[in-house]
Amino acid sequence: MIDGKMKTTAYWITTILGAGLLFIGGLLFITHGEHQVAEMNHLGYPVYFLIFLGIGRILGSIAIVIPRFPRLKEWAYAGFVFDLVGASASHAFVGDSLFQIASPLIFLVLIVVSWVLRPPSRKFKVQ
Repeated sequence: MIDGKMKTTAYWITTILGAGLLFIGGLLFITHGEHQVAEMNHLGYPVYFLIFLGIGRILGSIAIVIPRFPRLKEWAYAGFVFDLVGASASHAFVGDSLFQIASPLIFLVLIVVSWVLRPPSRKFKVQ
């Protein structure tokens, strides 16, 4: 069993890594990074989707890291699940390699572990 301090440390490591990397990706999306535009074209999506995905990733990352707002955090975690599962499926549907299909799922693991380990103060309580 994981003790409290180790759980808190693991929570913050996965949260900072997951949210931080998605935040950086969001910035690259909204600035139309060369690689991101090429990926959208390769996957068959319009380039303007990068703006929506980028804003979602940036806002979701902020929501997960800031204190309070547990309902907003739940939506942010859910949004990341949809985003990353969709990204993985998109790579599978165009016949990309197993590495390209699995890459978004690595980020998904970080996000899910962050969600599982979040402290009670960051959980939404149904009333």
